[in-house]
Amino acid sequence: MEYVTLSNGVKMPQLGYGVYQVSKDECERCVLDALKVGYRHIDTAQSYFNEEEVGNAIVKSGIPREEIFLTTKVWIEHYGYEQTRKSVCESMLKLKVNYIDLVLLHQPFGDYYGAWRALEDMYAEGKIRAIGISNFYPDRMVDLASFARIKPMVNQVETHPFNQQVEAQKWMRKYGVQIEAWAPFGEGRGGLFTNETIAKIAAKYNKSVAQVILRWELQRGIVVIPKSVHIERIEQNFNVFDFELSDEDMAVMASLDKKESSFFSHTDPNMVEWFVKMVEERKQNHDHKKDKKNW
Repeated sequence: MEYVTLSNGVKMPQLGYGVYQVSKDECERCVLDALKVGYRHIDTAQSYFNEEEVGNAIVKSGIPREEIFLTTKVWIEHYGYEQTRKSVCESMLKLKVNYIDLVLLHQPFGDYYGAWRALEDMYAEGKIRAIGISNFYPDRMVDLASFARIKPMVNQVETHPFNQQVEAQKWMRKYGVQIEAWAPFGEGRGGLFTNETIAKIAAKYNKSVAQVILRWELQRGIVVIPKSVHIERIEQNFNVFDFELSDEDMAVMASLDKKESSFFSHTDPNMVEWFVKMVEERKQNHDHKKDKKNW
C-alpha cells in the first residue's frame, strides 16, 4: 500500500474502497470482502445510508480499529454548527467507533461555515483525526482555506481521465489540500472502459483498463476510492502497485482530458436548485416519519 501524508501529519492510504451506491443489503459483505483483500481505507457518507453496515463489517472483520482509515461525510441538511456536531456523533454510533479518521463536508451549499466550525472543534477534541471538504471548486476551497481557523486537509472531487482536475489540483497543492477522487472511473461514462487509447496502454502492461486508470491517478498523487460489488473486481482494483506507467504513457493519458464534468456542475443554478429540492424532500419525509411514529 502507498500512503499520502496530510497537512497535519496523518497518513492516509492512497487506495481505498468506496461504498457509494452499494445497497444496505450488499454493503456489509462488500466491505468485508474489501478488508479481506487488503483494503484498509473505507469511504462512506451519511447520504449513502449504509454507515451502519460499514460499521458492522469493520467489527466482524476483527481488524484492529487503528489499522483502518475510515471516512464519512456530513450531508447538507445537517449543516450548521449544532446539527453537524450531532450528526457526526450519530455517524460514530452507526459506524461503531469512538473516532473517525476523516470527516468531509459533502457539498458546498448551505451553512457550510457553521458546519466547518463544528468539524474544527471536533478535530481539536480528538473525535476526528482529519477534516476536509468534497465538491468544493477552487474558488470556494480558497475561500474556506483562507478564512477558517483550520485549512481543509482533503478535497474529494470528481476526477478521472475525462475530467482530470489539473487546475484544481494546482490550487489544492498551493493550500496544502490533498486531492481525492470520487468516481475515479467516471462510472464508465463516455465509453471510458472501452477507450482505445487506454486499452492500448493496458495491453502493454498486461493490465485492465481500470487498473491503468487507477495507476495513472496514483502516480498523479491522487487518493482513489474505486467501488465494485464484485470480489474479482475488488481484487483487481487493489492490484495496482506492481507496475508503473512511463512518462510517455502518463502524457498520453493527460491528452484525454475534456476538462468538464461527466455528471453535473456545482456552479449551475439548476443543479443548486436540485440539491435544495432534495434536501427539502428528505426533510419532509423525515418529519412525516417522525409524526407517524409519535402518532
